[in-house]
Amino acid sequence: MKASLITAAVGVALAASVAAGPANAAGCIKGALIGGVAGHFVHHGILGAAAGCAIGHHEAAKSTAQQNAQAQADRSSDRSQSGSSGTQRY
Repeated sequence: MKASLITAAVGVALAASVAAGPANAAGCIKGALIGGVAGHFVHHGILGAAAGCAIGHHEAAKSTAQQNAQAQADRSSDRSQSGSSGTQRY
């Protein structure tokens, strides 16, 4: 009984993953693994994996936003330094 339930769950998960298009899951896999292991120790592996995925995705998005802000600051700094001499014409 338990084996058939696991087989059915794996089948549904596989079908859902094939049917879904590509997703931006940055940080989710790593967070889900860590959360699943942590949740396993307190007998809530699925809940831990879901929470880990959410937290991992949030942290990855925060990191990407920081990198984008730094790149934007670097670009504007480069423009202000190169345009300050007054000798360049466009």
